[in-house]
Order: sequence, then C-alpha cells, then structure tokens
Amino acid sequence: MLYPLIFQPVFKERVWGGRELQRLYAKPIPDDQVIGESWEIADRPGDASVIANGPLAGKDLRWLMEHHAAELLGDARPAAGGRFPLLCKVLDAREKLSLQVHPPAQRAAELKGEPKTEMWYVTDAAPDASLYVGLKQGVTRAEFENRIVDGKVADCFHQIPVHAGDTMFLPSGRVHAIGSGLVIFEIQQNSDTTYRVFDWNRLGLDGQPRELHIPQSLASIDFKDFEPKLVASKYNQAPQFQYRHLVQDPLFNVQEMKVAGVQTINLAGEVLRIIAVVQGGVEVIDPASTISIHLQPGQFGLIPGTLKSVALKTNPDTIFLCVEAN
Repeated sequence: MLYPLIFQPVFKERVWGGRELQRLYAKPIPDDQVIGESWEIADRPGDASVIANGPLAGKDLRWLMEHHAAELLGDARPAAGGRFPLLCKVLDAREKLSLQVHPPAQRAAELKGEPKTEMWYVTDAAPDASLYVGLKQGVTRAEFENRIVDGKVADCFHQIPVHAGDTMFLPSGRVHAIGSGLVIFEIQQNSDTTYRVFDWNRLGLDGQPRELHIPQSLASIDFKDFEPKLVASKYNQAPQFQYRHLVQDPLFNVQEMKVAGVQTINLAGEVLRIIAVVQGGVEVIDPASTISIHLQPGQFGLIPGTLKSVALKTNPDTIFLCVEAN
C-alpha cells in the first residue's frame, strides 16, 4: 500500500527566525511571521505532518503510525508512545538561539522530559557564522554555575566557525546553540524537550523573557564534554557518486551524497530512509507502485521501510542526505 511520501511543512514562528526559507527554498511561509523552523517530517502531539502526494494525500503521519506502522517502519524502532522515530526540520537562525541542552536518556524520565540526540547539517552560512557546542577545555561545573549567576555563561561555551556543508553531531547532554546567520537541516530523535541555560537577555514573541530551566540543565549537561569537533569524515568514491558518513548512531545513520551528473541510483533493502535535498534535485521512484516524488532543495522525502527497492534519479550537481532510521 505504501509508496514514497512527501509532506506539507509545518511552520514554527520563533523570535530568532526570519524569511530565508522562502528565499532559499521557496517555502510558502506566512507573510506576517518570522519562521525559525519548518518541520518537514513530524509526529508530535498536535503537529503531525500531512501527506502531500498520492492516494494517501490528506492523511497524516500520526494516522500512518496508528494504522500502518509495521509497513512504514520496517525494522526501525518506533519512538516512545508508538510515534515515528525521527523529527526532521529546516532551521533559519537570523539571531542566536538560546544556550541549551537536551536531557540524556538516563536522566530524562526523572526530569519529566524526553532524550534528544540530533545532528546539524549547515546548508547556508553568513561569512562570520558559528556554532556554540560543548564546553571550553577545563570549564568546571562550579565555574559554569558562577557564570550563570553573573550573566557570562556564554564564555564557557566552545565556539566553532562553520560554513555550508559542515556537520555537527549532538548527543543528548551536549550543551549547544546555533549562532546567527545560519540555515540548517536538523535530523533528530523524536523529542521536543529543550532546557534553556541562557537566552541572551532578550524577550520572546509575547514581549516577555522566555523561561529558563537551570536545575534541569545542570542535571542534563555532560561536564566532561570539551570542545567537540565538526564531523571530519572523508568522501568515498562509488561508481556513480561520492559519499561520506556523517552519523552512525544507534538511533539513526546519515550519509551525504554528491552526484555530478544525471544518474539513477538504486537503493535496495527494506530500510526506512529519508532523502533530504541540499542542492540540485532528486526524483524518488518506486517501481512497485509506479509512484514517484520530485524533491527540490529544502525538501525531505520518506521511503517506507518495507519497499523492496527504489530508484533515485538525480539532477546534475546534486547533493542530498540519506538518513536511515534504526
């Protein structure tokens, strides 16, 4: 019954957002809002992605998980509560995000939150853009707590200049923030728990300071996580394309694929996959149903885990991410 799926994006207004998703990817964001997040594949309470193609158009991902989970997931494991295992977003950070952390799996329940491991792939970056990830070498918990009190906790964070194509892996417990001037593909565990440490003394969309979560943050932070580096994997050469491993984790695997010309790449094996196009274009073709989806930059397509094979037909000079849920 299932076939390659594309979904309607769910837009999230954020105080740090902007309108780059319209400029870069022609996303139909509301005229009167600053959009920080476009949820491309989501199965969250109140925010389930709606199918935009084929016979199931109009149904949502929550419905799919309730009625066709085995067919959709294949061997992948669902998230807590029988939800889809991943949440995929495009982020537009015109201003810095809050300094924050997500609870690790071993502490999440007692903190009444959900663990959240994620990765960032930078698709567009201002010349001076950077990420805040991990602690500077030698920062102690006591020093970190003192800097929270005196308003200088940002000085404890490791700051990394980034450019388009850079990738950062963020396991639960790693403190982080996205700097200003960045557009990012985010692949994450299905969770929406964020504990804010510091929010740059700004006001939220409602004109009030946004809530901080200092006790929860201190209970979640890995205080031995010093100065993590960007993913530095090398490209491998296949007959039709280049690829490199970005993430290999018990939750999900991600590869970056570069294809110079028009190619048809066959993906075999019954694996739940997500294709996210960075540049160029990809047509995902299911020979069994004869249904295909055309993915442009900024779009994500879902390949159900029980499809025996699909073909990816690429435009020239295409870059895309291939995500596998575990």
